[in-house]
Amino acid sequence: MTILNFTVPPLPEYISSGLTHAPIHSGHPNRKNIGIFDLLVVIKGRLSVTEDGKAYEIEPGMFLILRPNTHHFATEECKVETDYYWLHFQTSANWSADEASPSRNREGHLELKAMEPNYFTIKLPLFGTLPQLDQTIELLATLSSLVQYGHQAKFLWRQQVLFQELIEHLAAAMDTPVTSPSSACAAKAAADIRKNYREEFKVQDLGYRVNFHPVYIARCMQKEFGCSPVEYLQRYRIEQSKMLLLQTDLSVSRVAEEVGFNHAAYFTSCFTKQEGISPRKYRQRFFMS
Repeated sequence: MTILNFTVPPLPEYISSGLTHAPIHSGHPNRKNIGIFDLLVVIKGRLSVTEDGKAYEIEPGMFLILRPNTHHFATEECKVETDYYWLHFQTSANWSADEASPSRNREGHLELKAMEPNYFTIKLPLFGTLPQLDQTIELLATLSSLVQYGHQAKFLWRQQVLFQELIEHLAAAMDTPVTSPSSACAAKAAADIRKNYREEFKVQDLGYRVNFHPVYIARCMQKEFGCSPVEYLQRYRIEQSKMLLLQTDLSVSRVAEEVGFNHAAYFTSCFTKQEGISPRKYRQRFFMS
């Protein structure tokens, strides 16, 4: 299975869409390097399309995403009357295509940043069957109906919102990612740490709550995150403190207390080591004197 990987934000952007009725002996246009993505969703009949030498048979309830930098054409003429939605979209972010494999299809864990963009990847099958066909067709029909309103801002905004929902439907066509036991353990432990980050941390309590031995948890988190549970906790506490420093007028010692540090001096030391600047100077950097 070929997977399209989109780095977001920014999100892929809707351009236009419509419903095409293809009579017998017609077919998809012969085009090359069109510069945009072309989503095809067949609702009746069959559409035969070849992209870069690979032939696809798109049956009702199936979809194909044609890439902006490829050559595609009708493999053969339609043998029956065919109805299909087409939708053009683009992205200004990075994207790539690769063949899915157990190792590359496994979701990685991201360490969220409080004051920086949190980039991630959405994965869409190039070709597949829609798991929620009725809802997808309803979205496509609504998108196409909004074209009649031209370039009125409120309708353009609505199109983008509906398109993002459509992207979710396409992503749902992905096979369930392969999750290793160590990945599952690390994810469960990290979620528990984030939930209880204000509380006093004890590895025994963490092990009890997530039902894994503390040594195994530490090994899994080191593998998945590159740090121990204690280090993960400290990083997360610092990220939460950065939001409090910028969004409140709490003193540094109170901020330290709010995010789980017992001593302000130790908080300042940890913050400075991680950020390269003291909490006080970090706050001053964003405010007018």
